[in-house]
Amino acid sequence: MLRRYKVHHLVAWGLLFLGWYYFRYQDYPPRIGWRITLLKVGDLALMVYITNYLLIPKLLYRKRYLLFGILFVLLVFSFSLFKMWLEEKLLQRPGYFDIFTDFKRRVYDNVIPHFLLVSTGAAFKLLMDYARAQKRLAEVSMERSEAELNFLKSQINPHLLFNSLNAIYFLIDKQNAEARQSLLQFSDLLRYQLYDCNADTIEIEKEVTYLQDYIRLQRLRRDQQYEISLNIGQEVKGFRITPLLLIPFVENAFKHLSHHSHRRNFVQVDLSRENGTFLMVVENSKAAAAGGVEGGATGGLPGGIGLKNVKRRLDLLYPEKHQLKIDEEEEIFKISLKLTL
Repeated sequence: MLRRYKVHHLVAWGLLFLGWYYFRYQDYPPRIGWRITLLKVGDLALMVYITNYLLIPKLLYRKRYLLFGILFVLLVFSFSLFKMWLEEKLLQRPGYFDIFTDFKRRVYDNVIPHFLLVSTGAAFKLLMDYARAQKRLAEVSMERSEAELNFLKSQINPHLLFNSLNAIYFLIDKQNAEARQSLLQFSDLLRYQLYDCNADTIEIEKEVTYLQDYIRLQRLRRDQQYEISLNIGQEVKGFRITPLLLIPFVENAFKHLSHHSHRRNFVQVDLSRENGTFLMVVENSKAAAAGGVEGGATGGLPGGIGLKNVKRRLDLLYPEKHQLKIDEEEEIFKISLKLTL
């Protein structure tokens, strides 16, 4: 709660105000010291927050170093001039802090200390961001190691598996083309999971092919009573994403698909890309009494992968670069995922 409402920031600036006032109030006329102190602390706080929450994320982290340096210098210099002008007004001493009258002294007493103090605040911000990034990398590495360990524990011999599938393929009558094609698609699904998903990222085309094979197999289990569609925009190509990131949402749609006898049963998957943003929308009909996800909207996705875990995976792999929206109505469940590429 303290971090959420930035109470610790208020406490820190309050302590700075008290310390500054205690050591400097005697330098000013009565009843003016606290105003001057408030002006100095407020001016410093504004510069620190503009630098830490605007210049650093928008410029420094995006490697626009020259523009960051120029704006940082202008920020400190202009705020220092403005602070000195207000201080003149409070002290009722026109021209007392005129920077052109005694340039070296004004810069030494006002501008340079601001550079040092604001730079200290920026350094603290950089250290905190670095620590958070290292923590996030450690969590990603740990989760990946756990996933690999679980995979190795459950892995069967892939050569035996594919040899068996190959043998089954030739046992199927050649006239049964649909059965042979389905077995090939199932083989492709396994090959993708066993071999292609070892990298941190993969081409979106391969992930889309995996979704297509999975949906084709699901179609075989349904009759004409079910409407299943996959719409892929022409722009969905030429970029990479984390493997198996999209399939849990499609699996969830089929797991909780309705089975009405006289009403529409459907699963609709839409993939698109626009202005550097990838959008996936999965919508399915569901029975009125059933939750869209296991246990309702706050429950789990199929296969034991809880919605909380999917959100955590997105937080670790796409921090501040994703939006996951869940809409659940009485008979329709919809998930929208946006990824900044």
